[in-house]
Amino acid sequence: MVKVVRLVPPSLRARLALVFGLGTSLVLLVALSLLYVALDRQLDGAVDADLAGRGDDLIASIRAHDLSAVSGDPMAQLYSADGTPIATGAAVAGQVLLRPGQVRAARNRTVKTVTLLALRPGEEPSRVRLMSRPVGQNGEVLAVAQPLTTVESAGNRQLIVLAVATPVLIGALVVLGWLLVRAALRPVDLLTREAAAISTLDTDRPLPAVPGNDEIARLAATLDRMLSRLKVAFARERAFVDDASHELRTPIAVMRGEIDLALEAADDPDEVRRSLLAAQRQVARLGRLAEDLLLLARERAGSLAVHREPVDLTDLAHAESRKLGPVNGLGIEVHGDPVIVAADDTRIRQVLANLAANSAAAGASTARVTVTAGGGSARVEWADDGPGFPPGLLDRAFERFVRGDESRAASTGAGLGLSIVQAVVTAHGGTAELHNGPPLGGAVVTVRLPAS
Repeated sequence: MVKVVRLVPPSLRARLALVFGLGTSLVLLVALSLLYVALDRQLDGAVDADLAGRGDDLIASIRAHDLSAVSGDPMAQLYSADGTPIATGAAVAGQVLLRPGQVRAARNRTVKTVTLLALRPGEEPSRVRLMSRPVGQNGEVLAVAQPLTTVESAGNRQLIVLAVATPVLIGALVVLGWLLVRAALRPVDLLTREAAAISTLDTDRPLPAVPGNDEIARLAATLDRMLSRLKVAFARERAFVDDASHELRTPIAVMRGEIDLALEAADDPDEVRRSLLAAQRQVARLGRLAEDLLLLARERAGSLAVHREPVDLTDLAHAESRKLGPVNGLGIEVHGDPVIVAADDTRIRQVLANLAANSAAAGASTARVTVTAGGGSARVEWADDGPGFPPGLLDRAFERFVRGDESRAASTGAGLGLSIVQAVVTAHGGTAELHNGPPLGGAVVTVRLPAS
């Protein structure tokens, strides 16, 4: 099996330090290379300036018919128009700096070249900088030379210094980059350790606050707020499970008791029948509860199906009021003109049934349904003459298993009616609101559905 070698380190800190080190190294190498080139050109410029100054002085002496200045210069030579040396400096005595062709080339312009020249007899030739300039109108040419040994030694020393300093600077920059990255990511490490220590949403332990207003500080604050929201959601789901368990426990206990009674009174057909009928009612209650929970679960998952077709809300309300009134002991009035919407009539009937059951459980005797249309939506208002929603219940009446204290004691409902109303309305793309007050002084639930 071939082992794959990772060229890129897995750690973000190491990758950032590597990128920082490579980037700064490249920039440093380019900067030092430019510095070396600039220094080298500066040295060459200094040599040219020295040759130009010496040449100016010698040309002034030659034009004054003083050739001794040329002989006194260490490395200078004066040529006639045909290339014959006229005067020669002491250091180049016996040598020729320019060939006849080079003399002719320098009659009308200044020529700069680099050549090899033995400074002393028996020595190896050295590189010298040579500047050739015309002297006057008669074709004489002056050549001035300067050894490059000192300049090249200075350039080599600079190169050695840069070669030694570059790795040191690169190493220092890499270490500095590592320290900076580690300091910048220290809050991330702290957040990681604290998040790993939070093993359950039951704990009240928050994530540590990161000072400042940079990206990491905002990330820490966002994660802490997200954790708080998850804790709230977890608490709600746990309360939902607790309430569901409570609602399931009661009918199951009643069913068990009724079945035990039926078994004990096996020789009494009437008692057996009463027990089985009571158990049957509890089974029906369990079935309704299971259906309600399934509906809410589908709504939470976004998979609650609604089969839309044209529905006259006013006609539907009239039909349902005739059935729901006697069942719930309510006098239901329906007002409004025909309003057509695209909706699932079965689900809308379920909404009206839940609202009627909720009003009856609260002790209302009369309910009024008002259907109107306008503003691109159809409005169904359910109002009753009951005591209304308790003040502490208005903000959370649509939550699951939420009931008033009186209704909890007197009603056999599970507290899912209004939750189902909101789920069905939301699945239709509508909204549901509630308050207390007119027209009957009790609870008022307003449902808005998109108009056809």
